[in-house]
Amino acid sequence: MSSRARKAVVVGGGPVGCLAAIALAKRGWDVDLFEGRPDLRAPSSKHPGQLRSINLAISHRGLAAIQVIDPLAAQRFLKTVIPMKGRMIHHPNGQLDSQLYDRDGQCINSIDRALLNESLLDEAASSPNIRLFFEQKVQFVEFEKKTMTVIDVSSGASRSVDFDLCVGADGSYSVIRRQMMKVVRMDFQQEYIRDEYIELKMPAGRDNAGAPAFLIDPGHLHIWPRHSFMFIALPNKDKSFTCTLFAPSAELDRLVDRETFVSWFKKYFPDALELIGEDNLAADWAQNPRSPLICTKSNPYHYLDRGILLGDAAHSMVPFYGQGLNCGLEDVRVLDNFLGEAQVGATTSESATPGHVDEGLAGALTRYSESRHDDLLAICDLAMANYVEMRHSVTTPAYLFRKAVDAVLYSLTSRRMISLAGLVPLLSRVAFAPHISGWLPLYTMVTFRPDISYATAKRRAERQSRILSGLWWVGLGSLGLAGVAGVWAMRLRGLGFSRLVGIQRFLTDLVSK
Repeated sequence: MSSRARKAVVVGGGPVGCLAAIALAKRGWDVDLFEGRPDLRAPSSKHPGQLRSINLAISHRGLAAIQVIDPLAAQRFLKTVIPMKGRMIHHPNGQLDSQLYDRDGQCINSIDRALLNESLLDEAASSPNIRLFFEQKVQFVEFEKKTMTVIDVSSGASRSVDFDLCVGADGSYSVIRRQMMKVVRMDFQQEYIRDEYIELKMPAGRDNAGAPAFLIDPGHLHIWPRHSFMFIALPNKDKSFTCTLFAPSAELDRLVDRETFVSWFKKYFPDALELIGEDNLAADWAQNPRSPLICTKSNPYHYLDRGILLGDAAHSMVPFYGQGLNCGLEDVRVLDNFLGEAQVGATTSESATPGHVDEGLAGALTRYSESRHDDLLAICDLAMANYVEMRHSVTTPAYLFRKAVDAVLYSLTSRRMISLAGLVPLLSRVAFAPHISGWLPLYTMVTFRPDISYATAKRRAERQSRILSGLWWVGLGSLGLAGVAGVWAMRLRGLGFSRLVGIQRFLTDLVSK
C-alpha cells in the first residue's frame, strides 16, 4: 500500500501558528501556512500601526514550549528579550515599591511582538517542509472533504487547498472556528470587558555620553495602580518603554480633547507624564486607537481527525497575567506531546478517502480537547482576577501580608528551586508533571512552573487560600506583617532539623490533600 506525507494547513502566521507549523514539520508533515496580512518581515510592513504592539511578557511556559519544539530557535530568541525581575509599583505620592516575582530571582521577559513573530517566521521559512503564503484569506473550509478555499488579497483569485489537518491559529475572531462551528456542536462564549486600552510610548533618555538610556529601571514591569484603572510600562531594546493605559470605557469617554486628557493624566500619573513629555503623550493619544479587551471560551477545540484550534482562536483572555502568548505556545507543546504519545506517523495511506477517520490522530485531538479545557477556563479566570490585583490589590496591606506568608510557607516546604532548564527534558515527554509537592504561591505556579497545569495551579491556590483563612482565624491573622516575619524567623532559628522536617511534611501533606 502506497503512502504520502501528511498535509497540514495552518491558518494564522502569528507566534502560535508559526510554532505549530514548525512542530508538525519536525514530525515529518508537509505544512502550508496561510496569513491574511503581508509578510511582516518585508520593509513595506515596518510602518507604525501595522501590528498590535502591546509588548509581550514571555515566561517559563512559553519558553519551555519553544525549547521543546525547537531548542536552537529558543537560543536565538532569548537574545532579544529583556528580563524583568519584578513589579515596580508607582504610588500616587511618587514612592516606588519593588515587588520581586520570585524568591530565587527568576524573571519574566519583555519582548517586542514583531521581533518574536519575525524570529519564528524565519525559523518556519528555513524548514523544507513548510511553505508560507501571505495575503491569503480563508473563505471557507469543507471539513468533510478536507478542502479549504483561500482568496489572494491582491488579485482576488481563489483556489482550493487539500489537507489532512487544519490548524486554526487565527486569533480571537477566528475564521476557522466559525467554519468548525458548522460541523461541531461547539459551546462558545464571547465577552468584552468594561475596559479598553491605549498604547503610549516613553522615549529613551540620554546618558552622560549622549547615548540612549532607560529613563526608569528596565529590570521591572512598571505599574501605576489607581484602583479602577492603571498604567503600565515594559522596556524595549532601544531603551524606550512601551506603555499601556487600561481604563473603563466610561472613564476614557470623558477625555474628549488634548487639554482634558493631559490634565487627567497629570492628576493620576504625574511622574510618568514628566518622563514621557506632554507633546509625546498628546501625540500618541491622538494617533493611537482605543482598543477593546475580549475574552472568548469554546469547547471542544477539535473536529474528528481534521481540525484543531490553538491559541486565541480557542481561548482569548485579557492580558493581565501575561499568559495569552505563553498559553498559546503551550497549546502547541501539549498537542505535540499527545501526537507523540498516540504515535501519529508522518505518513498516511495514498488511497484513504476524505471520509476516512484516522483513529490515532482523532484520539490525540480528542484527548487535547478534553484535557486542555479545564486549563483554559482556569487561566482565563485567573487573568481577569489578576487585573484587580494589578490595579488595586498590590497596594493594600492584606495583599502584602498574604505575599509575606506565602513566601514563608514556600520557603518551609519548597527549599529547592526548580529551574526551567531542569524542566524541559520532562516537558518534552509529558504534558505536565504527575505529582507536585510543597506550598507554592499562585504566581510561581502560573509563571515559573510549566510542569503544573493551569487548572492544577488554580485548585492548589484555592486550597492554600482556605488554609490561610483557617490560620487567620486561629490567630495568625492578628499578627502584623513584621510580626509574622519576625516570629517565623525566630522559630526557624530555634528549631532542630527533625522538627523543621516535621513542619515541612505537615504543610506539604495539608496542601496536597
